[in-house]
Amino acid sequence: MNIYRGCAHGCIYCDSRSKCYHIEHSFEDIEVKENAPELLEDILRRRRQRIMIGTGSMSDPYQPCEQELMLTRRCLELIDRYGFGATVITKSDRVLRDIDLFDSINQKGRSVLQMTLTVADDKLSHITEPNVCPTSRRYEVLKEFQKRGIPTVVWLTPLLPFITDTEENFDRLMEYCLDAGVKGIVCFGIGMTLREGSREYYYQALDKHFPGLSRQYMSKYGNAYNIVSDSSARLMRKFRETCERYHIICDPEECFAFTAEFPESYEQLSLF
Repeated sequence: MNIYRGCAHGCIYCDSRSKCYHIEHSFEDIEVKENAPELLEDILRRRRQRIMIGTGSMSDPYQPCEQELMLTRRCLELIDRYGFGATVITKSDRVLRDIDLFDSINQKGRSVLQMTLTVADDKLSHITEPNVCPTSRRYEVLKEFQKRGIPTVVWLTPLLPFITDTEENFDRLMEYCLDAGVKGIVCFGIGMTLREGSREYYYQALDKHFPGLSRQYMSKYGNAYNIVSDSSARLMRKFRETCERYHIICDPEECFAFTAEFPESYEQLSLF
């Protein structure tokens, strides 16, 4: 489900700015699906098989306006009441407000927090993700969910060529993941994607904060969609070795399967 459209976080690399998503107004001007809870309840009331309900793939469900509107919380309350599972993708520490609901949902079936970590250095995070809490705070959020026994998955993407595709940044992010006991890590490679709309915004941000870097991108990658770092092969090999050593799910499809799977044991018990 998508409760909001657009995003106020201001991440310079956001793919959702791409023109293919047809957001004609300012991306920071958030559209709100005010009747999301009513639509969700209608579906949950009629659906017999328990499943996982997900949100956050296109727009973070914990926008600043969620603090007052509480649409995400109301949806989580319905998911909890009807006995379904829940998973959210977010960069925001506002998710801690609803940890009681994630806890309740997880005790009945499964809830999963998916948190994006891309920049280990907080000062750099404030440049690339200016309007959301820094990575160190997101790590603290992961630890709070760990204390409750609520499984977590980290999105280790994107890693920006010439900026965050370093071994130092990668190692620090992996340390966060290991210490927070994450269940899985989604990483599609060391790099990013750029297409019409998001590419222009990203290059403007590079010109502002990293003068001359956009020219390097244009010279090396042109108008390519997949922007692959020269460090990709080496760091991805290290990534897979680390995940295997610590028994962390690292195949994206397996991570998706975990976040989408509602536990069979609870489903069977609910029939009685």
